Amino acid sequence: MTFPVRLFAIFALAAAPVAAHAEGVWNAQGCGSEPSMPSLDVSSVERYNASIDKATTYEKAARTYNACVSREATKQQTAISNEAKVKMGHIQEGSSAVQKRIGANFTKIASQLKAADAKFGKKH
Repeated sequence: MTFPVRLFAIFALAAAPVAAHAEGVWNAQGCGSEPSMPSLDVSSVERYNASIDKATTYEKAARTYNACVSREATKQQTAISNEAKVKMGHIQEGSSAVQKRIGANFTKIASQLKAADAKFGKKH
């Protein structure tokens, strides 16, 4: 990967949105500290070459850190999603039970009224 392409990849990572939550900004506890971006000095060829090395080292560390954060986020999101599915299932069961009872009540009412209508015919 050429240096300009690497820089683009680094900037692409930086462009990812950071989500905030009422409890504060989430972070992945098991991933250590986020690598600090190095300061670059491109005032001479020697310093430029040293800066490329710093940028490459940072890129590797940042990608490793980002992969860890991504794994941890997916793990936590999956756990939350699974918990929500259980809670939603409980709600759905209760809602379905109410709908079945009301449907059965409507059927019973319609049956009783139909029988009464047949019994009384046109008298009403």
